[in-house]
This record gives sequence, C-alpha cells and structure tokens, in this order.
Amino acid sequence: MQKYTQLSLENRHQIKALLKAGHNQSEIARTIGVHRSTISRELKRNVDNGGST
Repeated sequence: MQKYTQLSLENRHQIKALLKAGHNQSEIARTIGVHRSTISRELKRNVDNGGST
C-alpha cells in the first residue's frame, strides 16, 4: 500500500501559478509528479473553500 504524502505549500503555489498560466489538471499533475486526482482533490478542497490554491 502506498503512503500518503501531503502537498507542500510550494506545490500548492505551483498549482495556482500553473492554473493561472492556463495549464489543465493533467499537465499540472505531470509537472508536479503527482496523480491527476491529487490535483483535482486539492482544487476542490482549497478553491471551493476559499483556500490558498
């Protein structure tokens, strides 16, 4: 079983910057080196709740 690793604050800032630059979730996931669903969950959690991303 894989261990869960939280995204760092740096990763969250990188996601935000890549989104603003027009990259889609798959491209962001490849760039950061995480699964596409990780990006989707992060965006749902933090964008919908007014978080930092």
